[in-house]
Amino acid sequence: MVKRYRNTGAIGAILDEYEKSLRELKTILRDVTDTELTTIVDSETKDPDCKSIQNILTHVIRAGYCYIIEIRRALGEKIDYSENKTFTTIKSYLEELDAMFQYNEQLFIAYPNLNIEETNPKKKITVRWGQQYDIEQLMEHTIVHILRHRRQIERFLIQLQHQ
Repeated sequence: MVKRYRNTGAIGAILDEYEKSLRELKTILRDVTDTELTTIVDSETKDPDCKSIQNILTHVIRAGYCYIIEIRRALGEKIDYSENKTFTTIKSYLEELDAMFQYNEQLFIAYPNLNIEETNPKKKITVRWGQQYDIEQLMEHTIVHILRHRRQIERFLIQLQHQ
C-alpha cells in the first residue's frame, strides 16, 4: 500500500498527522464493545469527561469541533460552540470522529491561504480556557489531545480486562 500525503505544506502535514492520530484511536475503538463503552472505569475522578470511554469520546469530539470554532471565531465568523454529542454505540462514535475531522478539514478548504503561524502575542487566539495559541499551535494541540485520550482509553481497556 502506498501512503498518500496531502501536498499542502504545513497545513497538509498537520491534517495528515491529525488523521493518523484519529486512525490510531479508531483502530483501538473497533474492538470495544458497547458495554465497555458505557462502563464507568474511573469512579474516583472528579472530571466527568474521564469516567468512561463514552465520556472520553464525547469530550474528544466536542473539543475537536471547539478548536476549529475558536479559529473561525478569531477569523471573525459568528459561530456558536457545539453541544456535546453522546452516543451509545462505538459505531456512532467512529462515524462522528470522521464527521469531526471533515469539519476540521473544511476550515482549510474555506481558507486556503490561511496564515497558521503568528509570532505577535497580541494576534494569538485566546481560547475559552485562557490559553493563547496561533492556528498551528492550536492544531498541534488538537493532535496531542487525541493522542493523550487514546492512551487513556488504552489504559481503561486494560482495566476492563481485569474486572
